[in-house]
Amino acid sequence: MNTFKQIVLKVLIIVTLCMGLIGAPASAAPAPLHIHPQLMKLAQQQPHQMERVILMIQPGSADDLAIILQRWGGRVVNELKMIHALTVETPAWTTLKLAALPQVRWATPDAAVIEANCRDCWRTNRLRSIYPQAIGATRLWERPTYLRGQGVRVALLDSGYGEHLDLRLDRGRRSELRVQGVNLTDSDTALDRFGHGTHVAGVIGGNGNASKWAYMGVAPEVSLESVKVCGDDGACLTSDVIEGLQWIYDHGHDLGIRVVNLSINSEIEESYHTNPLCAALEVLWFNGFVVVVSAGNSQGTPLHPPANDPFVITVGAVDDQGTVTIADDILSSFSAYGTTLDGAVKPDLVAPGRDLVSLLSSHDSVLAREHPDHIIASRTPAWSDYFRMSGTSMSAAVVAGAAALLMQDEPGLNPDQVKYRLMSTAAKGDRWPAYDPLQAGAGYLDIYAAVYGTSLETANTGQMISQLLWSEEDWANWGSVNWGSVNWGSVNWGSVNWGSVNWGSVNWGSVNWGSDYWEP
Repeated sequence: MNTFKQIVLKVLIIVTLCMGLIGAPASAAPAPLHIHPQLMKLAQQQPHQMERVILMIQPGSADDLAIILQRWGGRVVNELKMIHALTVETPAWTTLKLAALPQVRWATPDAAVIEANCRDCWRTNRLRSIYPQAIGATRLWERPTYLRGQGVRVALLDSGYGEHLDLRLDRGRRSELRVQGVNLTDSDTALDRFGHGTHVAGVIGGNGNASKWAYMGVAPEVSLESVKVCGDDGACLTSDVIEGLQWIYDHGHDLGIRVVNLSINSEIEESYHTNPLCAALEVLWFNGFVVVVSAGNSQGTPLHPPANDPFVITVGAVDDQGTVTIADDILSSFSAYGTTLDGAVKPDLVAPGRDLVSLLSSHDSVLAREHPDHIIASRTPAWSDYFRMSGTSMSAAVVAGAAALLMQDEPGLNPDQVKYRLMSTAAKGDRWPAYDPLQAGAGYLDIYAAVYGTSLETANTGQMISQLLWSEEDWANWGSVNWGSVNWGSVNWGSVNWGSVNWGSVNWGSVNWGSDYWEP
């Protein structure tokens, strides 16, 4: 018996030694991390800090990820269905594990977005706004077609709207507010307690009632849809804005929205291929909404989302020098420009953005209390006063109003045609001596020339859509797509039904596609 035990023991020793010589099975290669560098840094430096993150996920994986998050001490805040994403709150250390999961396509910070107006760019020696004249809008108001935005609705995602007299339309004895509002924030009202959204609304479509038509927006009879995504303090996150875009996606066509204005920019730099806000805006663009965004007010630094997206219309700012002629106009010192991480040159064009007089939401608003010297009193009650601000927030609103005039004149244009028309007719060279293509894109907005232009060519042909909108099966095929052969002019934009798209199986290659930063 002892001999048998000795034999068994020797066999076990030999087997153990052999396993040691052979070695343990090689560990599987670590899964690639699909994560923004800022999250990776936070996970390493502050692993236990709770972070708010947007996870771009594989379709159908939301429930599984919710269980995993709960196990790791996190939670799902909301689901961003239009781009297949989740907003989550989770300890920083878990973001590395989440980014390695096969269900997660990309993890990015739920970055704060800031309004693109410029605190220290205002001047006190100008009291009259002349930007509608500088871009040629007033000439369209006075021509027999009388283009003033009638019948067009512009949506602005911002801090709400004010009940200003210039946003009302007088119908005999009845005064009718021309702006509708939806509140997607924690605030108890859709009204603008911050002051930015009302100012932007006035630049787009204020009708000058309170000032006896001294201060008017670009499209003074346009209808407005205010989507409040920034709180009463002006703060908002990327996921808040995407929720607003989802609302427009769900309701925009029924409401007649043609143009969407975002005078906001993310605080972080990111490729448009991994930024969820850019992806959401492209979904709107491909569904027929003209999207106008501010370039930002951080001249000398990279353009932040959504200004870096190649599809949307990105707008920089010029200083009109207080004169109607643009011969003396120069690029505003704060206006952002440059080459994006993905090689696109932005902005696409520029428009007046310095010292623009527009609507004051109320004397109790945050901006009015911070800058009382920028309030311009009207002859009517105080709730109809004006306010002077600067920034690419304002210049983007100018272009949004101009796009409304063009859409009124030619409602059949698709977003790519609108962008091409605005860029191809922009002033440069002899018409605008200060033109610099590296700083001003295609040039200075001339909406009169755009309306009287006849081109039906399209911008963006050959541009690659956000990789967050690709199906996984198509990732390797995009290099071979011949976008130059796509007949953009014949695309039926109204027939693109995104709600019915099977995102997991769609063959994207076969689809025919037709701010407020405060300076210190």
